[in-house]
Formats: sequence, C-alpha cells, structure tokens
Amino acid sequence: MITTQDHISTSSFRGPAEVGPPRLAGLPGVTRDDVATSEVLEVERYDTDDRRLTAAGISLTLRRGGGTDQWQLDLPDGDAAEHLRVPAGEHTAVPAELDELVRGASRDRAVHAAGRVRTVRTATRLLAARGKVLATVVHDEVTLATLGRSTEVEGWTEVSVIPAAADAELLAAVEERIVDAGMRPAAPAGEAELDRLLRPATRRRSPARKGTAGRVVHDYLAAQVERLAAQDLRVRRGESDAVHQIRVTARRLRSALQSFRPLLDRERTDPLVDALRTLARELAPARDAEVLRERITAGLDALPSELLLGPVQAQVTRHFARVEAEAHAAVLSALDGESYVALRRGLDELVERPPLTEGASAKAGKTLPSLVGRRARKLDRAMDAALAGDDVAIHTARKAAKQLRYATEVARPVGGKPAARFARSLKGVQQALGEHQDTVVARDTLRELGAQAENGFSFGVLLGRDAARAATVEAGLERTWTATRSTKLRRWMA
Repeated sequence: MITTQDHISTSSFRGPAEVGPPRLAGLPGVTRDDVATSEVLEVERYDTDDRRLTAAGISLTLRRGGGTDQWQLDLPDGDAAEHLRVPAGEHTAVPAELDELVRGASRDRAVHAAGRVRTVRTATRLLAARGKVLATVVHDEVTLATLGRSTEVEGWTEVSVIPAAADAELLAAVEERIVDAGMRPAAPAGEAELDRLLRPATRRRSPARKGTAGRVVHDYLAAQVERLAAQDLRVRRGESDAVHQIRVTARRLRSALQSFRPLLDRERTDPLVDALRTLARELAPARDAEVLRERITAGLDALPSELLLGPVQAQVTRHFARVEAEAHAAVLSALDGESYVALRRGLDELVERPPLTEGASAKAGKTLPSLVGRRARKLDRAMDAALAGDDVAIHTARKAAKQLRYATEVARPVGGKPAARFARSLKGVQQALGEHQDTVVARDTLRELGAQAENGFSFGVLLGRDAARAATVEAGLERTWTATRSTKLRRWMA
C-alpha cells in the first residue's frame, strides 16, 4: 500500500479533475502492470473561524486512510520528527492533549473542521520479467473543500512516477504518456492548496513610514508578539527553559511600551503594560523554583563529601518536586485564564492597529536614542542607591538595567555598533546584579531547607558561601558600573 509519506517522487504532474490514468500498455521493458485497489485518503484540517492556528503556523489535522487513522499536530519551526500524533477513534473531537497545546493560539475560539483534502488513489506497478518492479505510477483524484462559514471546492488530478529499477528510457516514455493525457509537471499540492485557502490575509506589518521612530518600535513589538506565541507553545509542551523565555519576552514587550511611551497612545498601551507585569508575576514562581533547584543542586554537588551530612540531595529533590509541580500547574492555569486571553487579544490589536502618536512620525535616528537616554538616566539614579549595598535597592537597579538593555535592543537598527557595545556593557552589570539577587533568594530557601533537615550543616555551608558571593558582588559593583557609565559608551544617545 502506497501513501504520500511512504515515498519520494522523482517526477509529478498535475491536470484537470477527472483525467483518467495514463495509457501504460506497450512500454519498453514492461511485461505487465499490476493495478492495486483504489484507496481513499482524507486530511481534515481543524482551525478557528478566523483561522488563528493557520496564522500562527500551526497545523492540526485528522488523517484517515492509508492503514492508519490519526490526529497530527505540526508546530512552527518543527521538523517531521516532531509531529505529535494521537490515534483517532470514531469521534471527531480534538484530543484533549492536543487541544491544550493549541489553546494559546485558539484562545477563546472553538476549534473545528475548517477544510478537507480527499484523495482517491490508484497505484499501478510496472513489472518486468519474474515480477521485478520497475516503477510505480500513482494516480490521484484530489478534491479540496473549505468548511464552515464559507465553502470553496476545487478538484484536480495528480500523477506521480516512483522509480524502482526503471531505466531512463522507460521513465521518459512514462512521462510522455502522462503529458499526452493532459498533465503538466507540478509538485503535489493538496495540503499546500488548503494552506492557501485557509490562510488569513497577511497582517499589515506597519503603517508607519520607513525610517520613522514609530516604524522601528512597531516592528520590534510585532516580533516580540510572535515570539510570545511561540514560547506559549513551548511552555505548554513542558520544554526546558520555556517559562524563562516567555517571561523574558513579556519583559521585552513591557519595557518597549514603557520606554517609548511618548510615541504611543497610553490609553491603549498602559493596560497592556499592567497585564504583562501580572503575567510575569504569575510565571515567576516556576522560573524561581527552576533556578533555585539548579543552583542548590550544583552547590551540593561541588561540596567535598565530608561536608555532605545526611540525605541532603534527596531532601532537595523532594522539596522542589512539590514546589515545581505546583508552580507548573499555576503557569498552565495562568495561560488558560481570561486575563491572558485578553492580553493576547490586545497584543494582536497592537500589531494590527499600532497605537502610534504624532511623535512616532519623527525620524528614528534622533528620537529613539534620545528616549533610550531617558531610560539610562533612570538607571543612573537606581545605581546610585544600589551602591550603598541595600538588597532591595540592588534588586530595583537590576530591573532598571534590564529595561535599559531591552530599550537599547529596540534602538539597535539606528544605534548601530555603538548601541551594541553599550548593550554588551549593560549585560555585565545586569549579570552582576542578577547574581546578587540569586544569592538573596537562595539564602531564604537554604534557611528553610536547613530548618527542615535533621542536620542542616550542609545547607548552612551553602548559605555562607552565597553570603560571601553577595559581598563580593557588592564590592566589585562600583567598578563594573563605572565602565558602563562612561561618556564614550553613551555618545550615541545624544
């Protein structure tokens, strides 16, 4: 039995609907042909009424025929090995495990059958003496239909030639017969044509003129909105580091909306800023638990055996298994909540109808660096407080450093290499401040673990090391900051 996934055609042809099989009698070297019983293959695509899955690059299909009935989910940037498959029963309801994965794209819209490709396939094997297979000619009658609010029906014929032991003379003769039957060379197009019919109109990437501040900011926001959708899928699949990446994306969006407020209608963007901040907070426990588990586990692994008293690693494993399970459940609950659905809808509207002010029409080369400079002065004030060594002030400065680095990312298209150098220097400051914050959070957890342990000595050793690390960061912070604050690195903002 031959299906579309069982072979790679060396040549394929397409013609009008109901073109019969080519004449195959009298071909050179062929003693007889073996015509298999026709089979019916169906691929039914599922989507929302407004085609949100297709727009997001997601393909959810119900495939019947070819010996296997199954659901298949193809995600953006995936390869054939990453197809997610679930056996199909008699019912056509989307399996719960696949519905959960696409919920970030479908959001509050129902997913149902949106289009169907039906193929009636007949395969003819061309045989030589003793039954040797020379080639197989596959004749497909293809019917495509969209389903739902609007219906479009198209039909055509496809013929593919799959060589086995055929020589060039035989293949040329077969192809000549196919062309004589009214076919023309063309790649198989069933699902590709369905994509074309289902795909929504391309979003207008930006109404602002090229070279304006509004155009640069809008393009950055649009890219981050797409990234948020991609990370949503990774979180739902439980992929490593996905929660961290979706939080970073949310922070990038929030920072851009805050740093470039003079170019944006705050009546529309301020609610999005609040919603993105809420999302980051809801995802924080899962990310914090992941970071803490890795940090404490690595710290215990690095201790000499004589400093490991009691089953400390087992205690850490038990503690974080519970914490991470609860945190992951909270993440999925947040992504399925009404607030997140509203946020994603608002971000889509942000891309489709950018809330740009009159100031956004100014030239990007002068406007964006100036606005980044405002954010830099905010970090200056935060670092002045942080250098006093207060934990809260250092954490505040860390957040200000992230906002400035993300704002610098937005301005990179006009800031060029000077902006890139400044961003690299900021990363060093941010890493130092982040390391300090990690020690603060870890020390709280180490105290808790030590209090629960029969012998808390090992956790106490790690706590002491983290306290020393925090002191080291504080001692070197002024030197790290002085390099970043240099006038030379900031000239591009003037």
